[in-house]
Amino acid sequence: MNSAVARRRPGPQTRRAIERGAGTLSDAALRRIETQHDWYRALPPAERSWVGLVAQAGIAAFVAWLADESGTAPVTADVFGTAPRELTSAITLRQTLDLIRSVVDVVEDEVHVLAVPGDEQAVREGVLRYSREIAFAAAQVYAQAAEARGAWDARLEALVVDAVLRGEADDSMQSRATALGWGSVSDVTVVAGRTPSGSSASAVDAIRRAAARRQVEALTAVQGRRLVIILGRTTRPAEIVTAVADLFGDGPIVLGPTVPHLFAAGRSARAAINGLAAADGWPQAPRPVSADELLPERVLVGDVHARRVLVERIATPLRAHEVLLDTATAYLDSGGLESAARVLFVHPNTVRYRLGKIAELTGYDLTHPRDGYAVRLALALARLSGSPPAARRPVPTPAVPRDGAAGDGIPQSL
Repeated sequence: MNSAVARRRPGPQTRRAIERGAGTLSDAALRRIETQHDWYRALPPAERSWVGLVAQAGIAAFVAWLADESGTAPVTADVFGTAPRELTSAITLRQTLDLIRSVVDVVEDEVHVLAVPGDEQAVREGVLRYSREIAFAAAQVYAQAAEARGAWDARLEALVVDAVLRGEADDSMQSRATALGWGSVSDVTVVAGRTPSGSSASAVDAIRRAAARRQVEALTAVQGRRLVIILGRTTRPAEIVTAVADLFGDGPIVLGPTVPHLFAAGRSARAAINGLAAADGWPQAPRPVSADELLPERVLVGDVHARRVLVERIATPLRAHEVLLDTATAYLDSGGLESAARVLFVHPNTVRYRLGKIAELTGYDLTHPRDGYAVRLALALARLSGSPPAARRPVPTPAVPRDGAAGDGIPQSL
């Protein structure tokens, strides 16, 4: 910002005295900064030296500004040019303003020594005007650094998300993730949904703010019609996604499984992306929906991993318990409890008991249509896989219950 407004200038004797005392003012300013500010004492020696150079440059620039004959010399951000760009990361804007305030206080305290009688007020006014301008210049420096850092971080973020989606957990991804602060982030979940119809940049910013409010890490990228979020440090990702569901476009939102760290997130990403591609096959799916809940639809779109999980989770344990396998098949094929009991020649309570054991063993309740669909598909996939079926034994004929008691005819092994 330019200081183009005419100002009252101190006389030449005062200006020369201030110029001669610039070194003394710098030393006094540094002593005050060290005394008043804990953050300065906590800095490493190299960064403290850079702060000292900035303070000295500020006083030197004030002397040159005060000596300007035209009275319209601008105050620019060149004062901070001696410091490296990394200093804006080590010292906040608020701390920089504290630094400026301390320097101004020192100059004001020394006015009575440096200024000849009658010039004290002019020096004070000059200090106040200069401090205002240098504060604006500092804000400009930090704003430019934030813009550059934000643009760089956005590019890094997009590269990390893309690497996760492609399953490339290599050294380059590790270095980029570390630069973004994700080197040690745990409990990672990948979320996939549709891109919103409005400004995707606004949606991404809103998602980041929502995650920050809940103390959750978030990497976000827009890839065409797909919006992908990688959440970290959360054990309840569904709650976070539900809170930001309105920021996605219309359609399903799919959560991949939670994995220990970012470098294992490829598995979560594959499940989320394949789930998003298959979610239209289940119109009644909740929003958001877990990729695990979409295993049948993922199988239908060719997800090999989903096929393997479905078989291992359902068909494999059932094949180890032939009675339960026979019960599941009979129940699914006959369409009900009573019908299955007639097919198996057992009491309906026996079928009901076995269905409970199947739910305990596999996590799928055959009395629920959605779970029954998944079990039927898993058994069909197991048959198509070519693995040998379990040896079939004749189903024993149960004793006829005398009074319809629930326990009659139920094998003790089950």
